[in-house]
Amino acid sequence: MTQRPQSDDNRLNNTDPQGAAPDFARDDVEVLGRRELYRGFFRAEEVQLRHRLFRTGEWSTAMKREILYRGEAVGVVLYDPARDEVALVEQFRLGALDEPGGPWRLEMVAGMLEPGETPQEVARRELVEEAGIEQVELSYIGNYLASPGGCDEKLHLYCGLCDLAQVRGIYGLPEEHEDIKVHVLPAEEVFAELYTGRCNNPAALIGLQWLQLNRERLRAAHQPQAGNP
Repeated sequence: MTQRPQSDDNRLNNTDPQGAAPDFARDDVEVLGRRELYRGFFRAEEVQLRHRLFRTGEWSTAMKREILYRGEAVGVVLYDPARDEVALVEQFRLGALDEPGGPWRLEMVAGMLEPGETPQEVARRELVEEAGIEQVELSYIGNYLASPGGCDEKLHLYCGLCDLAQVRGIYGLPEEHEDIKVHVLPAEEVFAELYTGRCNNPAALIGLQWLQLNRERLRAAHQPQAGNP
């Protein structure tokens, strides 16, 4: 495939009605070689490749890139529409070791997909393991790539509607060195500290922003009907 080069003006003033229709697809990348760098809980490779160029449509020169393979994961933003409360879990995170507030972060319940599992199955498993929640109404929000510049991790996000009245405590699997504390907080308090607190990770920020946008709809849909307290 050879594309006609676009002028700089055409690229800067894209009038495509779809906004940004893709010029290229998977067939426009050629993997020339792979070399394993590390294999443990995660896996890392050096990949030699080339790909088509926007300017000419021709192949680029060969280049080397490193990629971390983490696989797919699931996160659940927990919300009680009757009480207008949000549940978050707190746990130690090595990647946040040098954060000014320390390495204990507030997050959504989350976990990695195991072979043969669906995202919804993972969501329900992790809700029991990390928060002791079995009764929940799950709705799929969407998915995103966590850091596609050098990692293949894909996150599937759900909203989990449930009764948070009795949800408290310490959870996690000791054999996996999990030590997880559940917090139930007023939604307004969580939203007020969304960009200044300890929820500074992509899954929590995206899930809670979605909840901000849909909060009133969820509350209205779960209000008791007249004559049915």
